[in-house]
Amino acid sequence: MSTAENAAVFAKGLDGIIAAHTRLSDVRGDVGQLIYCGYDIDELAGKVTFEEVVHLLFHNRLPNASELADLKAMLAGFRDLPQGVTDMITRLPKDAAPMHAIRTGVSALGCYDTTADNETMDAQRRKAFRLIAQIPVITAYFHRSRQGLPLVAPDPTLGEAANFLYMIDGEKPSAEKVSTMDMCYVLHADHGMNASTFSARVTIATQSDMYSAITSAIGTLKGPLHGGANEGVIKMLKQIGSLEGVDAYVAECLRQKQKIMGIGHRVYKVLDPRAPHLKRMAQVLSAKLGEPKWILMSERIASIMLDEKKLHANVDFYSATVYYSLGIPTDLFTPLFAIARTSGWTAHVLEQLADNKLIRPQSVYTGPVGLKVVPLAER
Repeated sequence: MSTAENAAVFAKGLDGIIAAHTRLSDVRGDVGQLIYCGYDIDELAGKVTFEEVVHLLFHNRLPNASELADLKAMLAGFRDLPQGVTDMITRLPKDAAPMHAIRTGVSALGCYDTTADNETMDAQRRKAFRLIAQIPVITAYFHRSRQGLPLVAPDPTLGEAANFLYMIDGEKPSAEKVSTMDMCYVLHADHGMNASTFSARVTIATQSDMYSAITSAIGTLKGPLHGGANEGVIKMLKQIGSLEGVDAYVAECLRQKQKIMGIGHRVYKVLDPRAPHLKRMAQVLSAKLGEPKWILMSERIASIMLDEKKLHANVDFYSATVYYSLGIPTDLFTPLFAIARTSGWTAHVLEQLADNKLIRPQSVYTGPVGLKVVPLAER
């Protein structure tokens, strides 16, 4: 082993390795705490809107009324897509996975932005805000198109959560639906150096462009061990089918050492601080809809896993029930995660650029050495 290898620390999956300093968010897994720019998530959830969190992430403080109005107007003004991107989205296969469509749409946006490779911080911030505004539009346009429905133009009078719901449903959402979706956005806005955030920072650290960085993040989020877990939760609940089937299902999964989706977390050793907020929303929605089955099943699964394995439910576990209760199609669960997390991704990209260094970890070679080439005719 070389001197460099001896000096390096090996950690599979980079577990425990610190890759950056950040002011944006802190995940304290040992005590179950999530902090955005100094604010505990319990202090923010239900008290501020998603747009206020966007301002917090970009400016390190909550906005005053005038600043919030300006931000909302700017985001609303950035929603329109280039016609070429809209045309491309409507021509994608109707059975394509929405995350594929969103990833492709974001990549295409870079082709239509003449400032895509402009590296000034002002230009990067504009691109960041534009992506926060346009990714929901890409998602809604693809969803409407695949159903053969007319596209619904963005409404500049609506906030981010309300506008997205309006664009997918074609009707103005209720205040309760908006507030629920908005809180989901707040809870998903950022989460430390998670896999998709890390991939965005790795990409931009090469001095690539904002669109490439966010395309990388979307591709990373798509995986079932990251953002795709929330879709897996509702599929699991549907497979179980009833409260009476929960115990046998979980017992069989434990016997076969199969993962229970939405249970456990790579960082949190105690309860995910976002989970209680989503659980309460799921309980309220289930009661209003008169369909308590999903939340009752979820609570039973969580109870068994805590008793049997000392594992807690994570944010995906209850967000799945919330989205399903809101009437959101299952395959839009992970796109909703991407819509909210774009605020955190782009803020991390800007932070990386402000004090950039190429991210280049080492690896430990485990293959053979000293091999000799055998002539082709003799192999």
